Amino acid sequence: MSVVEQYARAHIVTDEEDPGAVPVVLRYDPDSDPRSVRFDLPGTHEEWTFSRALLERGLRAPAESGDVRVWPCGRVQAVVEFHSDNGVEVIQFDSKALLTFLRRTYTAEPVGT
Repeated sequence: MSVVEQYARAHIVTDEEDPGAVPVVLRYDPDSDPRSVRFDLPGTHEEWTFSRALLERGLRAPAESGDVRVWPCGRVQAVVEFHSDNGVEVIQFDSKALLTFLRRTYTAEPVGT
């Protein structure tokens, strides 16, 4: 199977000055873990791995699992929230970018296989 990697522009939600849109690397490796996706956040060099199903559910309605929460934000955006001992990272995406990424992952490894 082939690895799916996509860059998505996102906004990091913060109390400080808005840094503008930043690139986030979305990655799916069906050979390594066919049920998970990985988000590589800029600046912090943090990678978060969580369920592909959580991402899909969270684009339709609020969903959470462990330290990750995903929910739709209006009609065209979605929020992914990561909790760690260092605090909370809240990242806002265009839903279309996440849906495109999900479609590509299902082409690489369909659900249930």
